[in-house]
Amino acid sequence: YVDTGERIGELCRQPYSAWQFMIDYQDRILFGVDIPNDRRTYQTYFRALETMDEYFDYGRKQGRYAIYGLHLPDDVLEKVYHLNAMKVIPGLSI
Repeated sequence: YVDTGERIGELCRQPYSAWQFMIDYQDRILFGVDIPNDRRTYQTYFRALETMDEYFDYGRKQGRYAIYGLHLPDDVLEKVYHLNAMKVIPGLSI
């Protein structure tokens, strides 16, 4: 298993390869962040995973690059956001 924490900026610089990776390994990817738990962080992550937005600010002070939305299918998002965590952590109820 892998999680999205600290990887969203790198993944979304390469939207075609990242999209294919997320599709191929959708049963083994967990949603996560490793930076402050605030609204802006989640908005950026959700925008990166859910939309087709192009060349938007990642919002971090590392790197000087923009990222692209992956526009993942709803069934993949459900696994990444919810179902995969329930497989990894028995008894977890979300």
